[in-house]
Amino acid sequence: MSKKSPISLDVKLDVVKRCLQHDSNPHYEAKQLGIDNETVKDWIRKYEAEGDEGVKESKAWKPYSHELKQTAIRNVLSGKYSIREATNQHGISSKSVLTNWISKYTCGKEIKPTRKGNVHMNKGRKTTFEERVEIVQYTLANQLDYQKSMKKYDVSYQQVYAWVRKYQSGREEALRDRRGRSRPEEALDETQRLKLRIKELEVRNEYLEMENAFEKKLAEIRRRRIR
Repeated sequence: MSKKSPISLDVKLDVVKRCLQHDSNPHYEAKQLGIDNETVKDWIRKYEAEGDEGVKESKAWKPYSHELKQTAIRNVLSGKYSIREATNQHGISSKSVLTNWISKYTCGKEIKPTRKGNVHMNKGRKTTFEERVEIVQYTLANQLDYQKSMKKYDVSYQQVYAWVRKYQSGREEALRDRRGRSRPEEALDETQRLKLRIKELEVRNEYLEMENAFEKKLAEIRRRRIR
C-alpha cells in the first residue's frame, strides 16, 4: 500500500466544503483518503456546529462539567437530540463518550465532572510494533475513543493520539520506532497481520452490537418517559 499524506486541517476543510456544496460525497472522499466514511460525516457535522474549530483534532484530554454531562444526558433521554446530535451540540469528543455517561446514569451511577485533577492519566510505556498496530486498530474500531484504548492497554493519551495520526498518514510503516536502533523493527508477516485484522473486526462487531443494544435500551427508556 502506498504511503498517504497526513490528513491536515486544510484537507479536512476542503473535503467538508466539497461535500456541503454537493461537489462530492462522504463515501467517495473517505475512499480516497483510506478512512471510514463515518469519519468524513463526523467532520461535516462538527463543521456545521462549530465551523473550522470543530474540525480541529484536540491533543489534550477534554474536561466536561457536571452540568454539561447532565444536560447532554437529559437531552438524549428526552428525545430532544439523538446521540450524534447531542455529541455535536455540546462539543463532546465522541459518541462513545456520551454513550458511556448515559449508560452510567441509567444504571444509577454517579455522574462526576471530568477535570485534569480527578482523571487518572497513564504515563505511557514502551510498546512493540505489533502492539502499536493493535492499539491503533482497536481505537479506530471504537470510533476514535482514545480514553478507552488508554485504559485497556495502559498507555498514555498522547501515545494513542500520536499513533493513530501516524497510522492515518502512513499506515503500518509509520508506527515503526527507529529511534536509536541499529536495525529497524521487523515488519509484520501475513499471519500476524491477519490476526490483527481479525481482532479489529471482532472489536468493531462488538462495538456495533453494543451500540445497537444501547439504542434499543434508549428507545425503551424514552417510551417509558412518554407514558
